[in-house]
Order: sequence, then C-alpha cells, then structure tokens
Amino acid sequence: MKKKRIAIDMDDVLADTNGKFVDIYLAGEAPRYTVDELKTQSFHELLDEHEFNALLQHVYEPGFFRDIRVMPGAQEAIERLSERYEIFVATAAMEFPNSFRDKYDWLAEHFPSIHWRNIIFMGDKSVLNTDYLIDDLPRNLVTFQGEGLLFSAVHNRTNQEFRRFDTWPEIERYLL
Repeated sequence: MKKKRIAIDMDDVLADTNGKFVDIYLAGEAPRYTVDELKTQSFHELLDEHEFNALLQHVYEPGFFRDIRVMPGAQEAIERLSERYEIFVATAAMEFPNSFRDKYDWLAEHFPSIHWRNIIFMGDKSVLNTDYLIDDLPRNLVTFQGEGLLFSAVHNRTNQEFRRFDTWPEIERYLL
C-alpha cells in the first residue's frame, strides 16, 4: 500500500525560528518588551517599521538558521509519523539565499531520517503534491491542494480558517 504524504514547513513548525528572534531581540541594547509580551503579540505588531526591519535583517546573515532550537516533540513525532507517511520538508529558502546550507545542515543534524531527496527548498508551496501540509503561514495553506494543517504561532493566532494544532503531540493524535 502506498503511503500518504506529508509536507512540513521548517520555520516555526520544526524549528523555533520565532524563539531565535526573541533571543536576538532580548539580547539587544534596550528591549522594551518581555518574553511574556513577545509570546502574545508578534514582532510585526509590537515593533515600529524601523525596529522590525532591523530585526528581520538577521535572516540574511550566514549562520542564522543553523542553530535554531527544535520545536518540542517534533523529532519524536516525525519518527512515528514516518512509519505511516512519506515525510517531506518544504521550506522557504528562495528569499534567503544564505539559508540553503544552514537549513540543510540543521535538518541533517536534527532529522537525519529525512532523506535529502525529501527536502524541498522552495518559494511557492502551491506546487506541492502531498496529502497534508503542516505550516504556520495561512497564505501557504490557502493555495495548497491537500489538507492544510495550521501550526500555531504568535503571528497566526487569530486565523480560524484552518484546523489548528498547538503542539506536535496534537498533530500525531490527529494523523495517527
């Protein structure tokens, strides 16, 4: 029997990219917000345009994506899901050219069971041909042809258009 396929976003789904931004922000000269405030509102909402753009510039630096923390429960969930599904990582990389090597090395370190053939660096996720897409950006799920599963993040907390999952164990319960 052919396995169903799951495409999984990397940033803010497998990797705690927002957490890295929080660390960078809090290590800055004069952070105005606490960790608790940063968990309830996005940087886009809290920072003025100049501050936001300055923080965002870090994604263009070599090494930014290499040392991001793994989302809790992601490694264990991927191992169990891979017994029933074919797993792909579909991550945006086209707008951040320095991210290719960092993301590839990060995935090889933290998810060695995902073969390099199943890692997709892309821009437009509407071209994916999988049964499911797990992503934190609703705009990627809108154009996806299969079932979109929204991984909760501070920047998507008000979206009610898609089935929402706060943790990897919740995703496992749904898919297994």
